[in-house]
Amino acid sequence: MWHLLPRQLETLWTLFTAPVVWALHFLICYVGAAIFCEKPGFLGTDFDNLRVAIAVVTALALAMIVMSAMLAWRQWGFGTDDPPHDDPTRRDRTLFQGYATLLLSGLSFVAVIFTALPALFVTECLR
Repeated sequence: MWHLLPRQLETLWTLFTAPVVWALHFLICYVGAAIFCEKPGFLGTDFDNLRVAIAVVTALALAMIVMSAMLAWRQWGFGTDDPPHDDPTRRDRTLFQGYATLLLSGLSFVAVIFTALPALFVTECLR
């Protein structure tokens, strides 16, 4: 069966992909907003452009987290085996890693949405 992403990407690093994407999204959003609010003339745009930029970064982060979740779903075996995956075999370790990655992806997805919510409600820099 043909897959969009090769199986070689399913390593221990996939476990950390979604939280790292969330952390980078958090930094980009909050540091970008802090710089813009402190020095609004630095970028030469208005606050609405910053909100659009945060929306674009959020969409990209969510897409990357969904891709990580898809890899995790495939690594978990599409949910065919129920947890706990606690036997000392390579197969159970792989299933556990896929399941843990899927859960971290869901948590990171929600965290990215909550990180971007202030841009939806705040319409100007407050001093």
